[in-house]
Amino acid sequence: MIFAPGAPTDPAPLSRTGVGVGTVARHHSETTTRQRLTATVSEHGPITAGELGKRLGLTPAAVRRHLDALAEDGLVEEHEKAGDIARRRGRPARAYVLTESGHRDLHDDYRDLAADVLRFLGEHGGDDAVLAFARQRADQLAVALAEARNSTLPVAERAEILAAGLRREGFAASSRPVGEGTPLSGVQLCQGHCPVRDVAAEFPALCDAETEMFSDVLGVHVQRLATQAKGDHVCTTFIPLATLGSAAESGGHPRTPSATERDSR
Repeated sequence: MIFAPGAPTDPAPLSRTGVGVGTVARHHSETTTRQRLTATVSEHGPITAGELGKRLGLTPAAVRRHLDALAEDGLVEEHEKAGDIARRRGRPARAYVLTESGHRDLHDDYRDLAADVLRFLGEHGGDDAVLAFARQRADQLAVALAEARNSTLPVAERAEILAAGLRREGFAASSRPVGEGTPLSGVQLCQGHCPVRDVAAEFPALCDAETEMFSDVLGVHVQRLATQAKGDHVCTTFIPLATLGSAAESGGHPRTPSATERDSR
C-alpha cells in the first residue's frame, strides 16, 4: 500500500463492515446522545436548549445541533415556555417539546398488540372487562411504587418518591411544588412519556385507573389535569398536600379501594 507524504502509516482500524471503528464509535455516541436528549425533552419539556445543556453536560453548540436534527426529523418542536420572568419583556424563551412523532418514536413496539387485546376484551366482556384489566394493571404498577405508599414522609416528598418510581417504570415523570403559600398548595406530577399513550387514547379507563391508583398510593385525592391520551404534550396530575383522612372528614373523596379489596367485597 502506498501512502501520501505526511500521511499516517497506520490507517484507522476498520470494523467488519469496512467502516472505520472510530466512525462507528462516533455514530454510537451520537445516537446515545440523541436518545438522552429526546428522553430529557420528554421528561422535562417544555425545556430550553440551555437547560438541556446543563442537565446533559453538553455545550450549547452540541445541544442546538442535536435539536436541529431532531426538529428536521419532526421529533421535537418549539414551544413558548410560560412564566419566564426574565424574558417577559422581550423575546420569549425558545423551549422544546416532543411532537406526536417524537412520542411515537419512544413507544414500545407492543402497543398495537395491547390495543388488540383490549379490543378483544371489550368485544367479548364489555366495558367492565376493560375496566377490570385497567385496574389490575394499575394495581400491579402500585406494587413497584410501594416505597411511596409505605413512606411516613410528608405528601410532597412522597410525591417525589412516586415520580422516581414511575421513572423506573418508563414514565419519564417529575414533580414540582405549585401554589406555595396559598390554600391551593400542592405538587404537580408530570409524565412526559407514557408507554401506553396511544392505547390510552382509545381506552381512557387506563388513565382513570392510574389516577385512582395515585390517590390510593399517596393517601390524597389527586386530580388529573391533562393527559397525552387527549392530545396534551404531557400528563399532569395535581396532588394536594392534605391527606385523604382529613379530606374525608371535610366531605371530600374517600380512599379508592384496590382491585384486591374490590374483589373481596
